[in-house]
Amino acid sequence: MTTQPTAGREEERLRIETVAREQARESFADDVRQGLTREPKSLPPKYFYDELGSHLFDAICLLPEYYLTRAEREIFETHASDIFAAASDGGTAALTLVELGSGSANKTRLLIEAALARQPGLTYVPVDISRAALETSARSLLQSYPALSVEAFASDYDSAFPVLRARLAEDEARALVLFLGSNVGNFDPAEARAFLRRLRAALRPGDCLLMGADLKKDAATLEAAYDDALGVTAAFNLNLLARINRELRADFRLRDFRHVAVYNERAGRVEIYAESAREQTVRVRALDLAVGFARGERLHTENSYKYDLAEILRLAEETGFRSANTWLDEGERFSSNLLVAA
Repeated sequence: MTTQPTAGREEERLRIETVAREQARESFADDVRQGLTREPKSLPPKYFYDELGSHLFDAICLLPEYYLTRAEREIFETHASDIFAAASDGGTAALTLVELGSGSANKTRLLIEAALARQPGLTYVPVDISRAALETSARSLLQSYPALSVEAFASDYDSAFPVLRARLAEDEARALVLFLGSNVGNFDPAEARAFLRRLRAALRPGDCLLMGADLKKDAATLEAAYDDALGVTAAFNLNLLARINRELRADFRLRDFRHVAVYNERAGRVEIYAESAREQTVRVRALDLAVGFARGERLHTENSYKYDLAEILRLAEETGFRSANTWLDEGERFSSNLLVAA
């Protein structure tokens, strides 16, 4: 683990630590090799979020079809004070704010403001695989909130959990962990349970998790959210192939793949693919690997699972949490769920 303090006026309020950096790079190469050589082919969605991918996702959040961000923001605009009060026992407990997959942290500002309205200072602990996204968002937040300090971890989640556990063990404040958007939906049900159990092991009894979960609805609305008319989501998806080109010296021709998003109602998930437009061979020189694609063959890049409220309650109960409260947007499209570590 390396620490790189930031110079300037904000130095005392900002620390960014890179966790298991070399291991993460090796993991990307290993995961690409495994994913491109299995049948059917697939790649983990966590690798979407390099610097360009993070910017593209920010653009997705502004699209009219992508209701998720607006719905979650509506919940925070209406209920941020209620969320903070519930997590802090009516304001009697000081909070440290932790965010998994923080990105630009735009929605998080509403929760930061609610916290600073109730306590004189706040420590914000974002975890994101993109150091560039962490630096950009942290600097912006520190300029906006003089009473804020940031202790950031550039890491994937599993590498960060042991560090987070040690960090919280020394903290007198209660933790409110944010896992926002539809991030939990990127895991299949068994993976979601395993992930939340690992997170629970890093927390203390009484620490809280605010988990976003998209709700089940009609296929047309869901598919449009993941296949917008402007093609921004397609660019986000195919940037994963471009990242393999950049980092592993591959020769994916992006125009020979198309973005596909389909709702599998039986499984309760939107499935995302990059579909080969022709028969072709892709070479990944850094891995000494040649990968054949048939015309119409699909490379799976992401699932986004959708929930109903009963499924969210069961997920909490099976992973060491109890459900304390759920807030919905006015259209009841999206849920923010406060779970307490039992």
